[in-house]
Amino acid sequence: MAERFRDQIRTEAGKLGFDLCRFTRAQLPPSTGQRLEQAVSDGHHAGMQWLADTLSRRKSPDAMWPEAMSAIMLGMNYGPDTDPMQGLALSDRGTISVYARNRDYHDIIKGRLKTLASKAASLLRSDVKVFVDTAPLMEKPLAAQAGLGWQGKHTNLVSRSHGSWLFLGAILTTAEIAADTPASDHCGSCRACLDICPTRAFPQPYRLDAGRCISYLTIEHKGAIPVEFRKPMGNRIYGCDDCLAVCPWNSFARTASEAGLMARDDLVAPPLAMLAGLDEQAFRTRFSGSPIKRIGRNRFLRNVLIAIGNSSDKELAASARMHLADSDPVVRGAAVWALSQLLDRDELESMERQAGETDPDVMAEWANALSPGSGNIEGDSM
Repeated sequence: MAERFRDQIRTEAGKLGFDLCRFTRAQLPPSTGQRLEQAVSDGHHAGMQWLADTLSRRKSPDAMWPEAMSAIMLGMNYGPDTDPMQGLALSDRGTISVYARNRDYHDIIKGRLKTLASKAASLLRSDVKVFVDTAPLMEKPLAAQAGLGWQGKHTNLVSRSHGSWLFLGAILTTAEIAADTPASDHCGSCRACLDICPTRAFPQPYRLDAGRCISYLTIEHKGAIPVEFRKPMGNRIYGCDDCLAVCPWNSFARTASEAGLMARDDLVAPPLAMLAGLDEQAFRTRFSGSPIKRIGRNRFLRNVLIAIGNSSDKELAASARMHLADSDPVVRGAAVWALSQLLDRDELESMERQAGETDPDVMAEWANALSPGSGNIEGDSM
């Protein structure tokens, strides 16, 4: 494909707010699919059954769309204007992942991808399809193959110019376009992303066990948070940026220029007490247009209650206690755990009697909360 067509597409991409635009073939090497197969075989996809169900189509773009010949890979910077780790020290407030502090990036990127795809189809006289993290397409390996960056030891894409803060989009086309040079790995001996992980979610470099990842646990996981991960969650109530934030390559990153990706003031370290008081309507109103809305009020409150339990702030016990009668057993169970971390045995026993709980899972939470050595409770003296 003539270089002028590539230049025209890059120019149009820049006008639409994309910071990077590069090209690659619409095929991934067998080794990429083999690594995915191994991850699923090892159970590292956790409860994301859709990964296993779409495995055969996900291995390579041409397995999903056989006519695809090339991929136009786009990157949009969403760099924060402050250190994402600062909020972790504010125990009475919640920490929300940088990408979720404003509008849902799917909504921002997809429309622009469609506009660019339409122009590319006209220029290339080809069929096109657009993808923004919602189809069986491995965007990160494709982006690395196109040269946008490389997959770091934390498995996320790292860019020499944007660090860890890039949203990805893809346009597959039936046209043959000259491919750009793939990116090389520049992680070297650095282990910062592996060593910072609160839940030790990386069994080895370049491998992620999703079932141990706080991003998975707070967003994708639907049930109660496993007990072993509750303390390490700290005040992270939606996602986790630790492995991204510590990457040395972020020294080259810049703040997002897209208004919809800049953090809303009310989503930077929001008070846990306020979040715990959200009913269904208030939750939907506050998070309208936000990716947080996707997980629903109950799952979000579960996360908030875990953070309250980790706050060491007894004044927040009232915010947890109001949810002992919540209609959702997972929320009730999280409230029990939070209270067990903040109150003494006498207070808990009184609450347990008043609750009159009948759900077996929540009853088990009460039993654990009242057992000697649990949370803030001391065992009986001898």
